[in-house]
Amino acid sequence: MGVLSPSRTMRLWGPRSLGVALGVFMTIGFALQLWGGPFQRRLPGLQLRHFWASSPGPAVPSCPPRQRLVFLKTHKSGSSSVLSLLHRYGDRHGLRFALPARYQFGYPRLFQASRVKGYRPQSGGTQPPFHILCHHMRFNLKEVLQVMPSDSFFFSIVRDPAALARSAFSYYKSTSSAFRKAPSLAAFLANPRAFYRPGARGDHYARNLLWFDFGLPFPPEMRTKRGNSRVSRDPNPPQLPSGAGPPAHTLDPNALFHPVPTVADGHSQMSSPASLDLGSSSFIQWNLAWLDSVFDLVLVAEYFDESLVLLADALCWGLDDVVGFMHNAQAGGGQGGSTTDDGGLTTEDRQLTARARSWNNLDWALYVHFNRSLWARIKQYGQSRLDSAVAELRARREALAKHCLVGGEALDPKYITDRRFRPFQFGSGKVLGYVLRSGLSLQDQEECERLATPELQYKDKLDAKQFPPTVSLPLKTSRRPSP
Repeated sequence: MGVLSPSRTMRLWGPRSLGVALGVFMTIGFALQLWGGPFQRRLPGLQLRHFWASSPGPAVPSCPPRQRLVFLKTHKSGSSSVLSLLHRYGDRHGLRFALPARYQFGYPRLFQASRVKGYRPQSGGTQPPFHILCHHMRFNLKEVLQVMPSDSFFFSIVRDPAALARSAFSYYKSTSSAFRKAPSLAAFLANPRAFYRPGARGDHYARNLLWFDFGLPFPPEMRTKRGNSRVSRDPNPPQLPSGAGPPAHTLDPNALFHPVPTVADGHSQMSSPASLDLGSSSFIQWNLAWLDSVFDLVLVAEYFDESLVLLADALCWGLDDVVGFMHNAQAGGGQGGSTTDDGGLTTEDRQLTARARSWNNLDWALYVHFNRSLWARIKQYGQSRLDSAVAELRARREALAKHCLVGGEALDPKYITDRRFRPFQFGSGKVLGYVLRSGLSLQDQEECERLATPELQYKDKLDAKQFPPTVSLPLKTSRRPSP
């Protein structure tokens, strides 16, 4: 875990440091508790400014809030909504972001510290520290630690590969050569190798995208045979020690490939794809164990609100800090909010789901693992306590939406005329956005704008705040004497 573990730098150099880190990971309990904060039920008609005000006395948390954060923003997993709350929190508290020159850190290449705007490694300690690293990258721990301290809080988010595949196919249809050649997602998944070519331009979007974003190495049979000049190879990938079995706390191979429900009411009733054979279990297990040693928390998109409550708890933030609106959601698509239970799906949908999980077998193993760890954490947190916090978070979000937004919900982009709030349109689906109500007070207007601003515009705002443009005065020229 980030605060109590040895420096993450040591985890890069071999199995011994990995074993130490995993041992520490097992011994650390979940001691933080979600503090009450200003979340008492309020009568309708109260001014929104009361929502932003902090409460005195017992509402003050007993632990200091974590403000050194590394968020791995995975693709098509609800990560833009998490990014929004990080933008707002950092903006409100005057924190310094590690920003890319544009909007991504050289993706799909592995992250390099040199791509952080304003990063000066030879500054001799005079450079102001960065607090938050959160924009799109392919994870590369060694380089991340050049920018962020080793005790930063590392977290990310994953999504069921079947849901992710549906979203990615729509969004990256013009970007991935494999998707572009396929007439439909069903046709692609029926015979993916007819369209997919490892190393082809944009085809990392078409298979095991989560695994790719986490910067993990691929097994030999999945690596590009001709190489890919666009994607560099991780110089320090997690290695499987020779002659050593998997760590004691990792999943049993049979449990990984045939997972049992993680909670009594069956939140995780999943069937594993047959393509995950036991021959690859050690490879998968050790990569998952390495991720466990690095990441303090991994959210699950299908249980987004539950994940946010756990995030607030782990960061010692108030629940207000993680209440926000969904961002970068496609019309008719949604982000999270649905379970992995296949009940109610048509036969065709069930077949597509099974094929998507099978084709994205590494992502499926990764998802099963972090879904299980999330529910283990929920059990420790307390189910009834969680249910109460989730209900409060949702009521809070609904109240903010009614107060801030026209219609109280996301709208088709054709209704968004203010460019500050119009989300970037990409892919075949419409990306929804927000229109603010008129007549808001100045303070409410400021907070509602923070909630509604899309990620690209907010990044530009933070960039201008951290790197204000220099105004150069015109040179004075000597005036010629009049004749």
